[in-house]
Amino acid sequence: MSSNPYRPNVGIALFNASGEVLIGRRFRDDGPEIILPGLEWQMPQGGIDADENPRDAVMRELWEETGAVSAEYLGETDWIKYDFPPYDGPPTHRFAQFRGQRQKWFALRFTGSDDEIDPLTPRNGQPAEFDSWRWERLDRVADLVVPFRREVYRMAARAFAEFAR
Repeated sequence: MSSNPYRPNVGIALFNASGEVLIGRRFRDDGPEIILPGLEWQMPQGGIDADENPRDAVMRELWEETGAVSAEYLGETDWIKYDFPPYDGPPTHRFAQFRGQRQKWFALRFTGSDDEIDPLTPRNGQPAEFDSWRWERLDRVADLVVPFRREVYRMAARAFAEFAR
């Protein structure tokens, strides 16, 4: 078991008017996180900067990863931890620096139009993480992500089920 710390992180369940959530397909060459073909999908998420409030981080990460800014707060989870899979690659990758992630998931209602969503444009000096996106039923998303994230996605789906209706 690693003695490394958990990386503070926010996860975003962005719901459209039909109760579906936005998911993005990670670039196929995005490193060790894609460990099985077909499991490149995930909801937006990202690290919390030092001294950053998680609610501020959620809006920043949503914009950085999707371009979306039209969103209203619906709710959030308690902190949830998960461990990264074993890793023996470059020491600069977060898998080498952190044991896993300590996440707080946020449910947001998207109030804009789909043309606001643009995951391919880099923002804040961050490279694009997704090569495409779509709306998906919340209860199906856990089956589309890498296995080490599935339980966290199931927990978020249970916590936010009321927003998916």
